Amino acid sequence: MIDLSSALHLAASEATLAVGALVLLMVGAFAGDKSTRLVSLLSVLLLIAGAVIAITGPWGQAFNGAYVADPLAIYGKSVIYLSAAVAIILGDGWMRRTRIAKTEYPILIVLAAVGMGMMASSGDLISMYVGIELHSLALYVLAAFHRDDAKASEAGLKYFVLGALSSGLLLYGASLIYGFAGSMRFQDIAAFAVDNPGPGLIFGLVFLICGLAFKVSAAPFHMWTPDVYEGAPTPVVALFATAPKMAAMVLIARALEGGFGEAHAQWSQVLVAISLVSFAVGAFGGLAQKDIQRLLAYSSIANIGYALLGLAAGTSAGLQAMLIFMTLYVIDQIGFFAILLSLSRSGRPIRRIQDLAGLKKDRPLTAVALTVLSLSVLGMPPMSGFWAKYYVFGAAANAGLWIVAAIGLVASVVAAFYYLRIIKLMWFDAPADEIATDKAPAEAQWIGWAAAAFSFPLVLGALAWLEPVTKAAAAGFGNG
Repeated sequence: MIDLSSALHLAASEATLAVGALVLLMVGAFAGDKSTRLVSLLSVLLLIAGAVIAITGPWGQAFNGAYVADPLAIYGKSVIYLSAAVAIILGDGWMRRTRIAKTEYPILIVLAAVGMGMMASSGDLISMYVGIELHSLALYVLAAFHRDDAKASEAGLKYFVLGALSSGLLLYGASLIYGFAGSMRFQDIAAFAVDNPGPGLIFGLVFLICGLAFKVSAAPFHMWTPDVYEGAPTPVVALFATAPKMAAMVLIARALEGGFGEAHAQWSQVLVAISLVSFAVGAFGGLAQKDIQRLLAYSSIANIGYALLGLAAGTSAGLQAMLIFMTLYVIDQIGFFAILLSLSRSGRPIRRIQDLAGLKKDRPLTAVALTVLSLSVLGMPPMSGFWAKYYVFGAAANAGLWIVAAIGLVASVVAAFYYLRIIKLMWFDAPADEIATDKAPAEAQWIGWAAAAFSFPLVLGALAWLEPVTKAAAAGFGNG
């Protein structure tokens, strides 16, 4: 018999978010869209409460091992919930500037966070799939949230159709794994793989990795990413670039390290291949982009390749490197999108890279912040992005993947061109017209500067707490 009270105690963060989302849904239904600000504020507080509950909660397993609360899950949820809260804050200002105030926006993000939390704590194939679909269904709607925009509707449809394809791959791989291993639990699959690492199990594992690679937009399963990033509303893209990617990377680590640790030699080859393709697609694909959000899509593809390289090492140091990389990447992306949302030109949002020309003339401090963030993402020392890649490449080299790490370093040099182009436009090119803020300039700038200050990567003191925390999460993984 399952002790329901202790199980709910372990899953208290997800239960709190789920119940809170239902309550907020009722508030929105009865109070209407005029309660959007209240619902957004309560959603932010709800997500912060979920992070606190996850951090302070007990460790253990529930629902016959389907749910796992361990250091890896706790660390992942804290990053997921807090970045989702920032996406709500950014979206609140965007909704009022575009006069699309809907209570559904923050509620959908909270529901997506429930699924992402479930992904981080998945202990078997069923809970893994439930978490993926729960967060994906909310993200499909968010991608098309601006219904009057043809590009947003197209983005939502493409994401939904291709997401269904990836779910098919995921389910096919899960069914093969269950057929050969005779169990859904990662622990049982790991025990089976010790003595029976046959081709059937590996075949299912490859399909499973392909389905999961779609969720993190790793090449060659990235086909949805540029179009969705370009068409979806900017605050929704800020969400896509942060919380779901962290959740999916934690899930991949849990599935591969926890369920197929003995088959590391096989799945490491698959991850290396995906990393190499992601390096190439992300670095060279971004060179021809003219839309900022499409450029950030290709940047995310390349950066996910770096994160997967850390996992490919198959060591505790590699897992720690992935966590450090994803955390610093999330922080950089929050700052990047916060600044973009605080800018407009001639009354319209900044979308084209060319629109950043001459930014230093009217917004010099914003130009400085965006320059630092660009240098961080491309990996310029001593920015946080440099240390993120330092940990990943170091873990890969120590695991014997130094050639792949060298190729990743070359790809970083190629990708540096499009970030240096942004810096060159801001500081050396003349603007076509004046850069102005929207009619609510104080709020737009306050939100942008608050998030930018939070994410400012020059403060290297973040590594003082980040390294020991991620090290504890990597070392304690599987010991909950």
